[in-house]
Amino acid sequence: MAVAAAAGWQSKPSPFLGRFPSHCGTYYSSRQRVGFASRSACIKALFWGPKKVEPASADLSLGEFTLTSLGTEDVLASGPKKILVSVASSILDVASKDWDACALDATGLESFNPFITHGFLSSLEESGSAVKETGWIPQHIVARDESQNILGVIPLYLKSHSYGEYVFDRSWADAYYSYGARYYPKLQCCVPFTPVTSPRILIRDSAYKDQVFDILASALKNLVQKLQVSSLHITFPSESEWIRLKSKGFMQRVGMQYHWKNRDYKNFDEFLMDMKQSKRKNIRQERKKIGEQNLTMKRLRGDEIKARHWDSFYKFYRNTTDNKWGSAYLTREFFHIMGSKMGDQVMLVVAEDGDHLVAGALNLIGGDTIYGRLWGCDPRVYYPSLHFEACYYQAIEAAIELKLNKVEAGAQGEHKIQRGYLPVMTYSSHYLSDKEFGRVIEDFLQREKAQVEYVINLFRDSGPFKEGIHDDVVP
Repeated sequence: MAVAAAAGWQSKPSPFLGRFPSHCGTYYSSRQRVGFASRSACIKALFWGPKKVEPASADLSLGEFTLTSLGTEDVLASGPKKILVSVASSILDVASKDWDACALDATGLESFNPFITHGFLSSLEESGSAVKETGWIPQHIVARDESQNILGVIPLYLKSHSYGEYVFDRSWADAYYSYGARYYPKLQCCVPFTPVTSPRILIRDSAYKDQVFDILASALKNLVQKLQVSSLHITFPSESEWIRLKSKGFMQRVGMQYHWKNRDYKNFDEFLMDMKQSKRKNIRQERKKIGEQNLTMKRLRGDEIKARHWDSFYKFYRNTTDNKWGSAYLTREFFHIMGSKMGDQVMLVVAEDGDHLVAGALNLIGGDTIYGRLWGCDPRVYYPSLHFEACYYQAIEAAIELKLNKVEAGAQGEHKIQRGYLPVMTYSSHYLSDKEFGRVIEDFLQREKAQVEYVINLFRDSGPFKEGIHDDVVP
């Protein structure tokens, strides 16, 4: 058997997985199993076995399915009777109007999410950010009726690593490897590099949408078998999808993010009055520093964002990735392409020192939410509190002005709590081909869920708001 390895992480046994199965039927602890897991290894992608798994061809059919009667007259008579499910090797093979119609029906106009649009996802492919060369092979699922009308789509990728997902499964890969099994390639249903909750199975609104959902969920599992991959991971789905997928054989996982909630504030000061005195004072001091450093903050949207802004922001972004992660997921071209396609849905917060751009924070605007995504600054300078101003306070001000419901400030960061962002639960669904191994993962997920719930409640009980404020917010 051959092992292909390409720059990655320190491999070590997971403290959570405990025992896992061998193919001989004997259970071993993660410490007993192999010596390999205790020594350093640079692993990004592992391919075990003589045959490399290839992506589905562009015209791969996942089957033809018959819709059943809904018990009402003329529904099936006037609508489709069969659903044909296939794989698209690029989102460019699907018309933007058809994809976006599915996305909009899946969320509704008020909860519109810009990340699941054709414009955003195609920008990732066209820019070379989420493509085969970077370990993201598009395998999008498309459901059509007999007249070739598109009834549902799913963003899906065949992956050779676990980077850019924000739901961490590298310990699972280590455990697979340590007992001689292949974890990569795997299937990943997500928006690449984007830890934002939204529907993942995007279906047109119709009387038979529930049947289409069931058909697509089955098609996803069938593709796991067709491609002979280890697993399928649906990350950051909506809560309703997460619940429904459990009945389809998917394991449930939870995580945590920090979101700001708008309580119909008229301005930023009104929001501050909901906070404890010490937190309110700290925020005012941080914001005061921006003016004392002669910085000017601007929120640019759509055509206000010029090519020079994107070029500068890419440098800032690279400064962040080079210092924090060591490599950049997104190319320079991505920002230019995405900006041109997404228009006013893009909000770029910039900081200027005189005539010079010195920092920026990228946000996208949805139906009821501002989504904070990326931040960076000029590596040659340092401005205290600028990160908090650009990423958190400017987004809050914008949400208040635009009368939006919330701000999602991205993954991780307990420092967000004292600045008004409270912990909320996120979701993911996982399907493993190896049922024996799946039982071990299931046990881990149940213990992990209890820990996440405990931490969320702990943070909320010691939150930054006055007593009684935000008690109605569900984690």
